[in-house]
Amino acid sequence: MWQEKDQTLQATFLFKNFTEAFAFMTEVAFAAERLQHHPNWDNVWNKVNFQLRTHDAGDTVTDKDRQLASAIDEVFTKYR
Repeated sequence: MWQEKDQTLQATFLFKNFTEAFAFMTEVAFAAERLQHHPNWDNVWNKVNFQLRTHDAGDTVTDKDRQLASAIDEVFTKYR
């Protein structure tokens, strides 16, 4: 699901509705805070888009991004 493109890890997650997408985003926020690494993301109705990169590493993809992507995937398994 994750693709590395333009020096970012990118993925899109789809949900049944806005409420489910927002609940997912809330859980991801807690995971990001635990990892001390925060995503660039946006949400429109049932879709959440991520663009992960590490700003203090010159806006490139690092292990921090891969760890956060893994945590996001783990949260998403609850919504399948």
